[in-house]
Amino acid sequence: MEVVIARQFRGPNDSGNGGYSCGLVAAGVGNPAEVTLRLPPPLDRQLRFEDGRLWDDGEVVAEAVAAELDLEPPAAVSFAEATAAAQPDVDSPFPECFVCGHRRDDGLRIFAGPVPGLGVVAAPWVPKAEETRPEFVWAALDCPGAYATGVLGRGTVVLGRLAADVRRVPRAGERCVVVGWPLGGDGRKHFAGTALYGEDADLIGVARATWIEPR
Repeated sequence: MEVVIARQFRGPNDSGNGGYSCGLVAAGVGNPAEVTLRLPPPLDRQLRFEDGRLWDDGEVVAEAVAAELDLEPPAAVSFAEATAAAQPDVDSPFPECFVCGHRRDDGLRIFAGPVPGLGVVAAPWVPKAEETRPEFVWAALDCPGAYATGVLGRGTVVLGRLAADVRRVPRAGERCVVVGWPLGGDGRKHFAGTALYGEDADLIGVARATWIEPR
């Protein structure tokens, strides 16, 4: 299977958004899946997925395995609460990230912020027709986890591993809510859960992420 991550779906300027990239790779092993990023996913190049690994010539970019995800998400946050909590991160070093970049009019524009009294972050998301595929659910489940870790500042952690269970894809125009919550840490590693809820507060997808503070 060949995989191309278009520049539109970047996180940092020179590599793919982690969640979106993981979602493309996960398609090769089924659902639920866990994807470990070994290198920043390159953009606009033909990558080869074979035997659970995504290759860029002779280098392994990512590894994917089928996985069970035993994670109980918190209750859904209302669309109104998520809208009130959302706040663009104007200090992010990734202002053009496809998911959370405040300079992207063509991105998902998921700006997760703290919900008072609940210990979670949340943001609204209304997907366009072209965003109703599993890889976009993976993308939506990505960046809110960074803000949920409690590590100050989006740029101080990068995605190392993402496991997700996508129950369905959202409908175009559906008023969805993404919720993120902390799951502890171990040294430079920080863990977070994220959940995407649909208009009727049904669970669209849930994920567990490992975020890493670079040395």
